[in-house]
Amino acid sequence: MIPVIKPVLGEEEAAAAAEVVRSGWVAQGPRVAEFESAFAARVAAGHGVATSSCTTALHLALLLAGVRPGDEVVVPSLSFIATANVVRHAGAEVVFADVDPVTGNVTGKTVEAALTGRTRAVIAVDQAGVPVDLDGVRALCDPRGITVIEDAACAAGSVYRDRPAGAGAELAAWSFHPRKLLTTGEGGMLTLPDAERARRARRLREHGMSASAAERHAGAQVVIESYDETGFNYRMTDLQAAVGLVQLARLDAIIGRRRALAARYQRLLAEIPGIACVRDPAHGRTNYQSFWILLPDDFPVGRDDLLRRMLAAGVSARRGIMAAHREPAYAGVRADLPVTDRFTTRSLILPLFHEMTAEQQDRVVETIASAS
Repeated sequence: MIPVIKPVLGEEEAAAAAEVVRSGWVAQGPRVAEFESAFAARVAAGHGVATSSCTTALHLALLLAGVRPGDEVVVPSLSFIATANVVRHAGAEVVFADVDPVTGNVTGKTVEAALTGRTRAVIAVDQAGVPVDLDGVRALCDPRGITVIEDAACAAGSVYRDRPAGAGAELAAWSFHPRKLLTTGEGGMLTLPDAERARRARRLREHGMSASAAERHAGAQVVIESYDETGFNYRMTDLQAAVGLVQLARLDAIIGRRRALAARYQRLLAEIPGIACVRDPAHGRTNYQSFWILLPDDFPVGRDDLLRRMLAAGVSARRGIMAAHREPAYAGVRADLPVTDRFTTRSLILPLFHEMTAEQQDRVVETIASAS
């Protein structure tokens, strides 16, 4: 079976984790701080705050943006459901925006159609690693006092206007899930330029305490912490961060390999009439976190039938990006999203992983071509 993705993990990650185990300090500590600094530097952000997941990083971002019950937050429906769920975690109301038919990302135009007088924030997603046109969304929102949060879950190593994706964000959230290029097993990061907001995010991720457990342990004096606001347990461990530091050093090689494989897919799939592929947008470069294709309306078989055929041929593909507004949890949210509906029903994600061979790619494309 050809898998959809395989994390790039080796002896270096195992050795880094073992070193942390031997140190006796496996919870959030010095490795987390080191990973925060290294990752923030890589994405040209002022500060990094490591978290237990991208979902928790997004929740913290909404709290830092001042989102409260009664507010509305605009998000793309075409995204993993966590993008919408965090709005409800913050007590606010979800408003769905449609996406661009080429990139699958929100634009200033699609966001504008969803704004109301209660809009407090917008979450703009770098879907499948394709960098969102953040400047266009911020040009609309900044003058209105609406905070734009970049959901960069998939975008580590992507490039936006010659800078790392996330570099121009007021708040950006990242994922290190195994389906991402850089993984810590589970885990996330919040990056931001503001030092005071970063300090508050670090307090909130650790129950709201004024001094972290690592700081109290390392101190030469007795420290009695205080709890000035209600916080959460959103911490990353040093075990995860140690793996993340090794992964960060691999990132350029991983992206280079994925871009080469993606270019070969694009050449091969060009021979099948009507197939559209994910590509670099005019304003940047994608890391090809996922390689999606969009089937034409006249393709002989439906998307789900094609997935079944591929599975029978030993190819593990996946449905394309989900649409939250079509899920029962959001059945009560009004949404007229024609581009999103087409994307989610006509797209699928093809296998793409570091050790993929030309023969495996050929087999993937042949199964699609045989159904055309």
